[in-house]
Amino acid sequence: MSVHQNTYTHYLMVHFIGEQPDGEQIYFSLSQDGLHWHDLNRGLPVLHSTIGEKGVRDPFLIRAVDSGKFYIIATDLRIASGKGWSAAVNEGSQNIVIWESDDLVSWSDPWTVTVGTSDAGCVWAPEVIYDEVAGDFLVFWASATLDPGMNERKQKIYSAHTHDFRTFTSSELYIERDNHIIDTTIIAHEGIYYRYSKNETTKNILVEQSNSLDRDSFVPVDAPVLEALEGVEGPQIFKLNDRQEWCLIVDRFAEHKGYLPLITSDLSSGDFRVLSDTEFDMGQTQKRHGSVIPITVAESERLLAAYGAASQTVAE
Repeated sequence: MSVHQNTYTHYLMVHFIGEQPDGEQIYFSLSQDGLHWHDLNRGLPVLHSTIGEKGVRDPFLIRAVDSGKFYIIATDLRIASGKGWSAAVNEGSQNIVIWESDDLVSWSDPWTVTVGTSDAGCVWAPEVIYDEVAGDFLVFWASATLDPGMNERKQKIYSAHTHDFRTFTSSELYIERDNHIIDTTIIAHEGIYYRYSKNETTKNILVEQSNSLDRDSFVPVDAPVLEALEGVEGPQIFKLNDRQEWCLIVDRFAEHKGYLPLITSDLSSGDFRVLSDTEFDMGQTQKRHGSVIPITVAESERLLAAYGAASQTVAE
């Protein structure tokens, strides 16, 4: 059966794998169904950060439909350097690390952009969504900042706009809650934006929705399964190519188990089903906070030709 060259048939995940010496770099994995994953490049990093803290976490991959380019943006952080989490929160990099590609295989050298506000102790888990109203990209991330009269920093979500991932508007506060909040991700469907964030105090995922990306327009969505799932972070959600279902993956950091997939057929319902261990296979490496995009047959073949996979059955 022939498949139109622009039909999405596979999925590419970019991620890191942990705090081991080479774990905080960019890894690629490929899937045909979004639930069974195959490590590319023999489970070794595809991209290394040679700048900033010389390590990256929480990579996010976006396809810029208007230009045909792909961008990876990531946290400039290497815990394996021994700095510790307190220093990472309070004295960390205010930059994000960025790569650009035309084909998912040939990548530019990385560059950094300073997006953190002057009082930001860190810039974590940057992500992107295309802003239809503004006609550019909304980039958002978590920063620990110190409020007047407070002794401890508080994690909040900040944002900025960009056309080219090199020049950014001034950073603005995007989400603040009573508790610490990090790891926000946003998906759009039929004019509604669904926002998933980690409550960094209670260590679970909260859901909101809105008909715009305006910071004050989001309202909570009741999601009992997610709210009861503790010790998780790095939520990522993507639509399955062949049906009206979405897969949400959450990083089980507290148990050191990597990603756990959940499925929903209705984003507005907040109703997710946790998959059993027999329903998914995340591959040979333990995948930590990353992102997933749908790709075409041609793109998957190009990736396999460049990097190879742990099992060639992914291309069938």
